[in-house]
Amino acid sequence: MTQAQSTDTLRQEIRHWLADNVPSGWREAMTNVEQEAFAQAQRDWFRKLVDAGYATPHWPEGWHGGGRSLAEQKVIFEEVARADAPRLIMFFVSLYHAACTLFECGTQEQQDKYLPGIIEGQVWCQGFSEPNAGSDLASLKTRAERKGDRYVINGQKVWSTMAQYADRCLLLVRTDKSGPPQAGQTYLLLDMKAKGITVRPIHQITGDDEFSEVFFDDVEVPVEDRVGEEGNGWAVAQATLASERGLTLVELGQRMRYSLPMITAAMREAGREDDASLRHELGKLSARVDATCALADRYLMRRISGEEQVGDASIVKLYFAETLREFTRLGKRVAGLSGQYDRGFMRGATQETGNWMVDFMNSYNWSIAGGSNEIQRNIIAERMLGMPREPKTWKLEG
Repeated sequence: MTQAQSTDTLRQEIRHWLADNVPSGWREAMTNVEQEAFAQAQRDWFRKLVDAGYATPHWPEGWHGGGRSLAEQKVIFEEVARADAPRLIMFFVSLYHAACTLFECGTQEQQDKYLPGIIEGQVWCQGFSEPNAGSDLASLKTRAERKGDRYVINGQKVWSTMAQYADRCLLLVRTDKSGPPQAGQTYLLLDMKAKGITVRPIHQITGDDEFSEVFFDDVEVPVEDRVGEEGNGWAVAQATLASERGLTLVELGQRMRYSLPMITAAMREAGREDDASLRHELGKLSARVDATCALADRYLMRRISGEEQVGDASIVKLYFAETLREFTRLGKRVAGLSGQYDRGFMRGATQETGNWMVDFMNSYNWSIAGGSNEIQRNIIAERMLGMPREPKTWKLEG
C-alpha cells in the first residue's frame, strides 16, 4: 500500500469515528456554561480521543496512539478541524508542551514518571509569563534557590492556562543573575499540589476564566525534577514553545477555512449578501485563509522532508495571527450593531464562534501567545534574512 493509500484509508477511518463520537450540539452546550461543566466535558472528550488513539499521534512509537508519520498526523488534525470537534484546551499543555519537552529534553526516568499520567488524564499548565515578563521571557524574576537536593521557589506567574485544574506545571525560574538573562534560567517540573502554591483564576470581561495567576511562597521542587542542566532553562523553553507550531497551526488554519460560511451567513442575516464592498473583502479573506493553510502545509512538508529552517514556523505563526484578526474584524463589520450584542461566551472553541466582538478581542491572543508578532518578525529578519540585530543593553533588577 502506498503512503497516499494509507493516509486515504486513515482519513476515512477517523472521519467515520468523528461522525459517531463528536459531542452533538457541543457549541450550544458550552455557551454560558460554568467552568466546572466545561472541565468535565473536556475530560470526557479527552478520554474518547485517548481510547481511540487519536490524542497522541505525535508521540513516539511505543506509546498508545503514537508512532504516526507526520503525514498521518496531518490527516488526523485536518479531520478533527473538518468535524468541528471541541478543542482540547485543558489538555493542550499536557499533550504538547509537557510531552514534547520531556521527549526532547527529559531523562528516561522523567519520561517514565510523568508521561503515563498524561495519558491517564493529568492536567499540566505552563509557568513562563510573569507580570513584567510576558513575551520577553529573558526578564523573568521568579527565583529558585538550591538548598541541598531541592530548589526553593518564590515569585509569581500569570496567564497560566487552566492552572486552576492543573496537577503539574512546566516552570521556568531564575537561578542566577550574574550573567546574561537567558543564561541564568532553569526549567523545573512542579507539583501543583505542593505547599506554598496559590492559584487565582483571572475573570475576564468576556466571561472566560481560562487563565490564572500563580503565586509561589517557599515552594520546594526536588532537583531530580529539573529538566536539563541548571542555567540551561532558556534552551529547554524554546523546545517547549516549538511544540505548539506546525500541526497545531495546520488544524487552526483548517478550522478557520471551515468557519468562512459563518461570515456569509452573517451577510445574509444582515441583508448584505449583495454588498459589493463586503463581497470583495470576503474574497480577499478567503484567499488569505487559503494562503494560511498553504503556508502551514508547506511548513509541515518541510519538516517531513527534513528541510525545515529556523524561522519557518515564525512565518506561519505570524501570518495565521494576522489572518485571524482580519477574519474576526470582517465578521464584526458584517454584523454591524448586532455584532456588538453579547451572545454568550463559548468554551472549547477557537476564535471563530460568531460572537463577533468577543471573537475580535480574543484574536489578539494569537498576536501575543507563543511569542508576539514583533518577536516573530525579529526572528524572520535576523535569523532568516540575516539582518543586523538591534543593539540591546541588558539590566536585570531585583
